[in-house]
Amino acid sequence: MLLFLPLQLFAQSWKDLAQRPATLGMEQGTISFQTPSFQVELVKASQTVSGLHPKAEPAFDYTPGDRLKVRNSNGMYHLGDLTLRLREGRSGQWESFSTASERKPVQALPAKGPVLAGADLANTLPADIPLTVKRFWELEQGQLVLRFELTNRTTNPVEIGALGIPMIFNNVLEGKNLVQAHAQSVLYDPYIGQDAGYLQVTRLHGRDSSLLVLPYGASPFEAYNPLNDDPTPRGIAFEGFHEWMVHSKAFAETEWKTAVPWNQPTSVILKPGESRSYGVRFVLAGAPQNIEKELMQQKRPVAVGIPGYVLPQDVNGKLFITYNSNVRSIKAEPEGALTITPSPSGKNGWKAYAVKGQKWGRARLTIQYEDGLVQTVHYKVIKPESETVTDYGKFLTTKQWFEKEGDRFGRSPSVISYDNEKKQQVLEDNRVWIAGLSDEGGAGSWLGAIMKQSVLPNKAEIDKLQRFVDETLWGRIQVAEGPDKYGVRKSLFYYAPDSMPPGTYSIPANQKVWSLWPRKEAYSLGRSYNYPHVAAAHWVLYRLARHHKGLVTAQSWDWYLSNAYETAMAMVRLAPHYAEFGQMEGTIFYMILKDLKAEGKNEMGSMLEAEMKKRAAHWASLPYPFGSEMPWDSTGQEEVYIWSLFFGYEEKADVTLNAILAYMPTVPHWAYNGNARRYWDFLYAGGLPRVERMIHHYGSGLNAIPVLAAYRRQPDNFYLLRVGYGGVLGTLSTITEEGFAPAAFHSYPASLHNDNLSGDYGSGFFGYAVNSATYLVRHRDFGWVSFGGNVREKNQWVEVQPTAAGRSGVFIAPAGLWVSLQAGKLKKISFHPSSGQVRILLDPADAFTPKSFLTFEQAGGEKYTLKTKGTKQRGGYEIELSDQETEVIIARLKK
Repeated sequence: MLLFLPLQLFAQSWKDLAQRPATLGMEQGTISFQTPSFQVELVKASQTVSGLHPKAEPAFDYTPGDRLKVRNSNGMYHLGDLTLRLREGRSGQWESFSTASERKPVQALPAKGPVLAGADLANTLPADIPLTVKRFWELEQGQLVLRFELTNRTTNPVEIGALGIPMIFNNVLEGKNLVQAHAQSVLYDPYIGQDAGYLQVTRLHGRDSSLLVLPYGASPFEAYNPLNDDPTPRGIAFEGFHEWMVHSKAFAETEWKTAVPWNQPTSVILKPGESRSYGVRFVLAGAPQNIEKELMQQKRPVAVGIPGYVLPQDVNGKLFITYNSNVRSIKAEPEGALTITPSPSGKNGWKAYAVKGQKWGRARLTIQYEDGLVQTVHYKVIKPESETVTDYGKFLTTKQWFEKEGDRFGRSPSVISYDNEKKQQVLEDNRVWIAGLSDEGGAGSWLGAIMKQSVLPNKAEIDKLQRFVDETLWGRIQVAEGPDKYGVRKSLFYYAPDSMPPGTYSIPANQKVWSLWPRKEAYSLGRSYNYPHVAAAHWVLYRLARHHKGLVTAQSWDWYLSNAYETAMAMVRLAPHYAEFGQMEGTIFYMILKDLKAEGKNEMGSMLEAEMKKRAAHWASLPYPFGSEMPWDSTGQEEVYIWSLFFGYEEKADVTLNAILAYMPTVPHWAYNGNARRYWDFLYAGGLPRVERMIHHYGSGLNAIPVLAAYRRQPDNFYLLRVGYGGVLGTLSTITEEGFAPAAFHSYPASLHNDNLSGDYGSGFFGYAVNSATYLVRHRDFGWVSFGGNVREKNQWVEVQPTAAGRSGVFIAPAGLWVSLQAGKLKKISFHPSSGQVRILLDPADAFTPKSFLTFEQAGGEKYTLKTKGTKQRGGYEIELSDQETEVIIARLKK
């Protein structure tokens, strides 16, 4: 049975919540005070926060104060609460304590000196707790501090096995439209980096007023724990609250014992009469791009990994660190997983290190500074990109290749969903689309298999996929004739136990859940989000047929391109309701338009452009054009940005980009770096269906498209490159050594593993495929660096050996030059900074690629021209390859 609430039940849960007895004591009034940055209100009875406002925008509240009348009963966490797990002595059972469990008015303490408000929390904790717990809201050097003072009041030692500070900010989107949500709500992301850790709280619009929560005193960010005992209803409009855990040993021994935690779990022993303080402080940081600058101003360690923290084994990674204390030691765990060696330092105080991934899997660097501060940087070491993508394609076209004569639902042959825990294909699920080859959760596998061919074509795999397109996609998933021709069905699998032969289903005949679609619902053509998958399949086969010899033989390139065009047009004709929203993979329609124009198909191009402009004009009329079938989403922004830019709606493109940067951070942790927020798709496409922050769900790869497109327009904005490339490599981070790709990685500390279902991963791989490229940058502090390649300087030239799987694109930032190959592979790129000349070495010809096809674009600056002999056509250059490497020269035009 499905383990999630339909929308109407979710709304009912909020109504039920309002009926719970109020215990917070709001009727006793509030306490107000100000700091240089904030205006603060506390509920007088509990001294928890009822309002935290930036003084520059007093109407805005970082906390869910607008829900206070509903969230005022026992068990509801608020900013200022504390959770503990304790035991007397050094063994025995852990006992749990929470200041939110049974609310009673706290005893106020004198507010004097730096103390703005203080309380003894004994009244709201069980009488048998062995500690005295006091809480203080303080002002230190102009900053707001939340501090807890714990004292052992017994004659026995007390072990603190878990200590959590609930981080309660207003990420509750329930009942808000997009304008309200962007004005009132926040998103937040952790850097689980011990003493150097922090929580960044960003406005949905991504423009300003970001909030940083930093450690105060000895309060490392050891773990990040979901507060699932809080009864606030979680769902598609609320992902839940979390707590900053300073100690986590008690959880690691119990609920988390089968997981490998991000950091080494700790506890502390308090001797009789001994006291210890823990706390956090609150700092404003401006826009998300300004967070690292603010950290430096706050004298916090800042680490910048290049190309990020997902590290392919053939990449020469770099780590830059700045802090006002020297590094005493750096340790890699597991032993031998990473090698790290000092490199010549960068400018402006940056220390540089060379980092090399040795063993596949998660790895952690622990940095000990001379002042005693400890920082952890979290890596995921993967195989070289080309090997990872090769493994992925092989797994899809072998383990996930479904061929069964007489399949009642017409799914053979195909690449079908897979359960990696059971090691079997998913031919039945009570979310019918997962077994039905459509929607994201069902189309994900075959979409990934086809997109893989655009990166690393394989003739045997392509032969299978041509059969899938000709026999299963065309005429079954996609309507092949009649007035609804080119329409795309929601699912081939459906649930009709009364009309199908006995033994068709193992699902009980009396099960009634909304996701068990009957045939009529499954065959509906009205869900626009299914159309980009199909359009992408046709487009990839067009590209392969057009630019290669003998890879695609079933149909002509013209047939595939025409079908791609017709699929786009069918979306707006047959699925107009959802087509008004940005689509995941909607970038494919822009790519189809470019190819239609390049091929001289002007009538088709004009019609497609006109339809897309109608959509873009609608988006331009909206303050925040990111609607979808969900109340808030992080997937429509991709297409909205691309078309807004194309049609000259620059202001709307900027609004879109800022919104992406609000939910797509860069932090020194592979799981969160470049990870576009998503938290409900385990319900719709996962094997472990729960509301949970997803690690590198398909949003990472898709949102990287607009972020990197923006970077190529603003090559001085290094932040955009880091965020975008984090999303690109994040897409590969969850692929197993065997090649299985899951819906996402589970962030809950009790899990920290891949989901077992393949689900909707393929949409993310679409993002990887169109983003797979090499970037060469000269950074003012770091010197020459490369993302997707290894760089060296030689005889006044800068050389890059590309490591991106496709080796089909390079952006040379100092020149603003973007070079793409539709056929052929980059072997080496050389750039001469003084003259601006670019030399590209191409692989020799192979049986399927006798010619290279190259295009280049520029982001301002001086104009470039091709110096190598090539035939100009279709907006690019066709270059003959030989059995030797071919050099291509691109040079500045002479003035």
